[in-house]
Amino acid sequence: MMGFVHVAVAVLSFLSVGQSAPVNNCESLTKLIEIQRDQLLGKWMIVAESTNIPASNKLTKVFVESSWVKITASNESGVLDVFQSQKMFGSCFTISTTMKLENGTLFMEKPAKASEVLLKTSCPDCLVVSMNYSIGGNTFGGLQLLSRRNQVTAAEMDEFNKQVECKGLRPPTILDPEKGICPDDSPSQETETESTDLSDAMMDLDPAVFDQFQRMISTEGGMNELIKLISSGLAAMKEN
Repeated sequence: MMGFVHVAVAVLSFLSVGQSAPVNNCESLTKLIEIQRDQLLGKWMIVAESTNIPASNKLTKVFVESSWVKITASNESGVLDVFQSQKMFGSCFTISTTMKLENGTLFMEKPAKASEVLLKTSCPDCLVVSMNYSIGGNTFGGLQLLSRRNQVTAAEMDEFNKQVECKGLRPPTILDPEKGICPDDSPSQETETESTDLSDAMMDLDPAVFDQFQRMISTEGGMNELIKLISSGLAAMKEN
């Protein structure tokens, strides 16, 4: 049971949100910008995200309180080390992955094939990441808003909402750093909060698990079952 919960949380972390007036300037809102390696480096708060993965937004809204990533340059040319930490039910979970920057696009091979590009944004310290993932033989897309700050302005969020709409995605899930942020991985930082590293669980993940996960979140009954399993598992982890 606990092994399944770790895998489910790992997959959720990896994937890891109303109608408005039609947007008429989608061409400018979805314009790509060239990725410069140095602009990616450092720590970023994940402010909001939306995907077309069935039920992903609802799962993120139910479980994920806050999340951040730290990107550093690897010793290997063109390779970036990505460390992600997120808080769920008062517990912290981390995943370490690598991505390669080639011809203005970020690529990932494990735990699943993915590509990412950047969209233009008027936010001076933000990244708007357009993602494509191959999961269980299907391709899914999404947008993610990252910022150096814990929160962005209403105007900056409105712009991101319009970009989401232009991409035909569901209204984004907005994460809430006021609920607490997992500590930095710096060894000099003293904290009583323990983090569970899910990197090995993700890297050794059988592709069939992605298929199973996808089937579960593709139906209302399956999604509710998954929510119950993860909720009970996380509660048991906190008791122990």
